[in-house]
Amino acid sequence: MAGVVMQVVVTVGAVTAGALLVAPPAWTASSVLLPRPGQVGLGLQGGYGTLLKSGTLGETFGEGPTIAARLRYRMRYERAIGLTFENQRHEIRVSEIYNPVDPVNFPGRTRLNMVLSGLEFYQMFGTRTTSVKMLMVGAGIAQTSSRTLNDETIYEGDGTFVSAGFGVERFVYRSWALDFSTRYMMVFIPDDRAHDVQVALGLMFYASY
Repeated sequence: MAGVVMQVVVTVGAVTAGALLVAPPAWTASSVLLPRPGQVGLGLQGGYGTLLKSGTLGETFGEGPTIAARLRYRMRYERAIGLTFENQRHEIRVSEIYNPVDPVNFPGRTRLNMVLSGLEFYQMFGTRTTSVKMLMVGAGIAQTSSRTLNDETIYEGDGTFVSAGFGVERFVYRSWALDFSTRYMMVFIPDDRAHDVQVALGLMFYASY
């Protein structure tokens, strides 16, 4: 079931990316104000992703929703730098038993919460068009905790992450853009390594001044 859901998400993401690259109607293009170097964009995305079956976390937890906030500063030479904050939720792959007498061996975990805070660098293409393509790399801090059946929190460990991905900003009205992205993240926590794949779609707004 998890594999089917992830395949649907990837397919929808691919279709969305293709739609964002299609040339917009003339009336849309004429109403767009493309951002310039020095402008700051603020965006919010909703997404879906999964941990690959590798390492302790990946073997235990699978897929789930994501919400992300992104701050993006446009620079010269079709480049940008930004801050990214993600809150990911990954459901348990196989239900665990909860035993209050032995919570170490029987914790009864239901999901993993992963908070990623980092810095990203973007190389953009076609910044004078309404469909801006982006390659991005990033790194930052990862914080992980799980929730149990009796609503307790277990801290799985803090660490770091590195990421790489592809995205599209499709400007639809003035400085508002649809923001599609897909990322691969490698998360390092004590004695473990997790592989995380995410697809997200949202809005990006560039403030003018």
